[in-house]
This record gives sequence, C-alpha cells and structure tokens, in this order.
Amino acid sequence: MAERSPKLTARSRRFEFQCDPAAYRHWKLTFSGEVAALTLDVDENATLFEGYQLKLNSYDLGVDIELADILQRLRFEHPEVKVVVLKSGKDRVFCAGANIRMLAGATHAHKVNFCKFTNETRNGMEASSQVSGQKFLCAVKGTAAGGGYELALGCDRILLADGGNATVSLPELPLLAVLPGTGGLTRVTDKRKVRRDRADTFCTLEEGIKGKRAIDWRLVDRIAPASRFDSAIEEMASELAAQSDRPTGQTGIVLTPLERAVSADGITYSAVKVEIDRPGRRAIITMQGPSDPPPASPEAIRSQGASFHPLRLSRELDDAILHLRFNEPTIGTLIFKSEGDPATALAYDALLDAHASHWLVREILAQWQRVLKRIDVTSRSLVALVEPGSCFAGTLAEVVLACDRSYMLDGTLAGDNRGEARLALSPLNFGRFPMANGISRLETRFLGEPDAVVSARSHISEPLAASDAARLGLVTESLDEIDWEDEIRIFLEERASFSPDALTGLEANLRFAGPETMETKIFGRLTAWQNWIFQRPSAVGPDGALQRYGSGVKGDFDPERT
Repeated sequence: MAERSPKLTARSRRFEFQCDPAAYRHWKLTFSGEVAALTLDVDENATLFEGYQLKLNSYDLGVDIELADILQRLRFEHPEVKVVVLKSGKDRVFCAGANIRMLAGATHAHKVNFCKFTNETRNGMEASSQVSGQKFLCAVKGTAAGGGYELALGCDRILLADGGNATVSLPELPLLAVLPGTGGLTRVTDKRKVRRDRADTFCTLEEGIKGKRAIDWRLVDRIAPASRFDSAIEEMASELAAQSDRPTGQTGIVLTPLERAVSADGITYSAVKVEIDRPGRRAIITMQGPSDPPPASPEAIRSQGASFHPLRLSRELDDAILHLRFNEPTIGTLIFKSEGDPATALAYDALLDAHASHWLVREILAQWQRVLKRIDVTSRSLVALVEPGSCFAGTLAEVVLACDRSYMLDGTLAGDNRGEARLALSPLNFGRFPMANGISRLETRFLGEPDAVVSARSHISEPLAASDAARLGLVTESLDEIDWEDEIRIFLEERASFSPDALTGLEANLRFAGPETMETKIFGRLTAWQNWIFQRPSAVGPDGALQRYGSGVKGDFDPERT
C-alpha cells in the first residue's frame, strides 16, 4: 500500500495544543534557584506527521507547542525563576531552525499558521521579560541557523561560543528562497540594531557569522571560549537576574488540564463553547462570565489556582482560537457572544486592577493581553453580537473592540425574558491590554477622535444601553428587533461570499492602525510577505528551492520581479 504523502497527512492531522509536561519529547527543564535551564534536545522521530525527521535540533509545530506550554508554566508555576537559560542538548548544533522537509510537505495554510504561532511564542518570551520580569539568555554552542537564531533573537541576551563551528545565520533566502519569517529580519534591525547594509550581507550568507565579527555587528552580546563558556553563562544570568522584579518566597499555581468535550461540530469547555456551522463557514464562540463573587485578595486568587475564572476563561479561549486556526481552516467567520452578569464581571476587573502589581495578578492580566493579541492576528473575520444576557463588560468588552464589526441589540427579542443588552467598560480597557501597536484598542479605534476616548472613560462601569454604546462609538451599529436577524444574516452571507484571501489582507491591514512597532512589522509586513513567498514557484514550485533542498540541485527561480 502506498504511503500517504506528507501534505495529505498534514492536512488530515488534528493538532492538539494541550501538553502534559511528563510527556515532553523535545525539551528538558531543570531548576537551580532563580535560574531555569531550558534545553532543546529534539527527538528527531517525534514528528507531527510523516515524511521528515527532526534532525539537527530542527523543529516543527510540535516542538513549539511544547515550548509555549513551558513558557506558560514558567510564568505561573515558577514565580521564583528570574532567568531562563536556553541551550542545546546536542554537541555541535544549537538549532537548525524550522524543519525544511516539514515545510516542503506541509500545506500552505499549515506553513503560514506554523510561522504565526512561532512568532507569537517568540513574542511571548519578550513579553515575559518586559511584563513578567522573567529574563532570557540564549547560550549558543554550535550552529544557530534560521529559526534557531530566531529563537536566540527572542531572548534578552545571546552568548556565542568562540571557536569551532559556533555561528549564527539566517540562510533562508539563499538556501530556500523564503524569508526568516518568525521575526528574524525585523529583530535583527529593530531589536539588535544591526546596520541595514550589514543585515543585508548577513541574510545572504549561507555560512553565517562567528566570533568577534558577530559581536561587532551586534548579532550577539558576548563570546566566550569553551573553557569559559559555563562561567560566562553564570555571569550573564546573574546580571539578568539583577534586572528582574520576580518575587521571592512565593508559591506558584499549577496549570491543570483544561476541561473539554470535543465533538464533530464544536468544543465545550467550562466557560467557553464553540459551535461550528460548516455550511455557513462560521463558528460561534460563547464566553461565560463569572457567576460567583470575586475572591477578596490575591492570596484567595492563588488558592483558587487555575480555576480562578478570568484565568480559566482566558486559557480556554486561547485553546479554542488555536483549534479553529489549525484544525478548521475553512471556517472563515468567528462570531463572539457572551453570557453572564456584567456587574459581576466588573467586580472581577476591579479586583485585578486593585492588585495589578501582585505577581499572580500581573500574570493573569498578561495572559489576557496575549490571548487578545492572538485574536487580533487570527486570519478570520471577527464579529461580536451584544444581545440580552450578554456579559461584554471590562475585559470581555476588549473582545468587542478587537472585532472587525460589532452589533448590539436595541431592546429585546420576542419571547426572551432577559433584560436589554448592556455593554460596560472598566479601567482595564484604558491601557492594560495594549495591542501589538503599543496602544489600547480604544485608542486604536479612535485614532482620529482622541476626545472619544475621554468620553468613553467618563462612562467607566456604567451599563451602557445600545443607543449609548453606538453614540460613544463602542459598537458598529445598534439594531432593533425588526432589523436584528436580517441585518446579521446579510452581514454573514456577504462575508462568506467574499474572497478569503482578500479578506485576510483587508482585516490584517485595518486591525494594525496607528503606531508601528517591531510586533506590527512582524505580523503586518513580514508575515504577509512570507505568506506570499510561500505560494511562489521559486520557493514551493516543483523545481523550487524548498522542493530541491538536499538534492544538490539549485532551485529554478522565476526571474520576474513583482
């Protein structure tokens, strides 16, 4: 019987984003006081689908799923860890980057989503440093090529062994006719501040750069000979630890497995429900607000652990978004709904706001920031429906602000005995959850109307009726019972009739309004170019570089510049 091709296997594979630390295949984590050593030691046979091996510490989505899980556990389960040292478990290689055979055999959608998830994971490392005070040091012995160097670029500091085959490189362009698409180009120039002409040279050198030249070009922070490499790690880790404000003497919480029931057409969590309408190519994501009063203190939050409602809801929502991205590529529209008591939701926000400096509360707020950013960069049409019984208040109102469109029912529906819909803001909506552009969703929404942000702030904690929410510009439109069903139906049918490719481009451009940052460049520019390049014959055609890699025959490039 003929073996299925990697592409077919990848297309039919259901990807799982929950991890059991006891079953990690690719990473080893050890602790020594305030320093954690995170060792990449990839099991080359533990691939997500057939057709390749993860040689030379190369990675696929499965390696990055484990890394994302580890980073999350370091934040919540190990408040004592101030520095994470990334290193390799292989003798002569740090990391060869994304596995080329995997990329050659994967579907286009998988390649793009893989790069996006990897970018989010690297951004999460930087956010851990900036927001959580957990610093990262990358200790490179051997070669750090492509995505391997991009992993190092996500760290605060890079130590490179001086001598032997220790090099850093971004060889994607000359070898594969693609880009270092998980932030490599942007981090080299914007984060490492490498001069443009040197960056151009670096990104076209297959062999990479080593030693003093890597220091002079700011590609790494320090070099050390093999005899002093371990002591250099200790010195640099100590320097980074001194910059950290992670707490001492605190006990973390365990991130217990999510409660889920998966069916053919949806997933039911404890506080999130996903219902998939395949004929309509859309999914309804219903978020359940808190039902019990909030605990009284951060210590009471810690005692609830992973069951604390805002944390539990954020983890479930994150898992749902990733599931839809990777496992439901034809579902083009995500409809966000909510249920619950807005006043209770605002009480939880007040608790989090009052104790925002506490390490655990800080982590919960940072988790919400990451999940909301995950929604922002998801290539689906996003719409929020604010109906009777909704709980779009405070943090959950950020989901409304993240959507491309939002509709709010003015009044009630026949046969529905719930009160009129209400939308409410809390202090958390005014800067606690910045977007990739560095400003709040309200500031992004009202770029040309700064007074509108001031007006919205004057209504903090007010349960706003549909007419007031529309007047303040917080929803796209308020609709009465007569128009509600027809207008929503027309919008959804219209969305489904448009080109998915054109919608992805439209939505990504409009969502990243305002200031440009390293993060917006990565998602709004680099990711878009990589998406396009991944469809070009020079890279993925039958005679393209990705297909011919390892054959000894150079790719056949289309000479036309576009």
